[in-house]
Amino acid sequence: MKYLTAAAATAIDVQLMDPARGGFALSQLMELAGLSVAECAYKLLTGSQRQQQRQQQRQQVLVVCGPGNNGGDGLVAARHLHHFGVDVRVVLPKPAVREPFVSLVVQVAALGIPVAATLPSANEMRSHVGLVVDAVFGFSFAGNVREPYAAILSQLKVVEKEVSILSVDVPSGWHVEQGNVSGAGLEPTALISLTGPKECARFFTGRHFLGGRFVPPQIQRDFGVEIAEYVGAEQSVELFV
Repeated sequence: MKYLTAAAATAIDVQLMDPARGGFALSQLMELAGLSVAECAYKLLTGSQRQQQRQQQRQQVLVVCGPGNNGGDGLVAARHLHHFGVDVRVVLPKPAVREPFVSLVVQVAALGIPVAATLPSANEMRSHVGLVVDAVFGFSFAGNVREPYAAILSQLKVVEKEVSILSVDVPSGWHVEQGNVSGAGLEPTALISLTGPKECARFFTGRHFLGGRFVPPQIQRDFGVEIAEYVGAEQSVELFV
């Protein structure tokens, strides 16, 4: 499997937004990536048994959004999960101040999805949260985690062995190429790589999904990205390596 460096992941995004190559706007990419995340989260939450589905749909999904594009993917995912019939809450530690994030927050609020700046307590997460979507930091993250996100990650680490976590593209706190070198990053239950797995995914041992059905085949071939076989209407596929 081809693993992408941060530079390669950035180059793919540039190609996707090139009018002559991919033709996508940033907001479109967020919409499609967020849909992939939501579909993957729904798979994890409901499982394959009808009885499981009825039981687990009552459990809440907590979508934790960071300040960058990863957070935008999370906001889109929250909206789609709501339309899938899931009880969703959003944690947005810092208010959105630019587009398309401002509009994404308006869309979420218009559906009555609660948006808070802080996480629920550890006990509340253990009791009521069936899945946390970690959309805090993506492949452009570098350096030390600053507040308020350092506290958010610390709180999630307290419950990460008891509450399932799906990380978007890169587990938050990980170096995009070297993995969880500080030990302070999340150790999620599952990871959904977008467009292609990043180098850090080599060190990930949980369930690994790929989302990126929207990436044109030629761009996938140019970067040596895994061309996955999606079935029917699915937007994510589990990788077995």
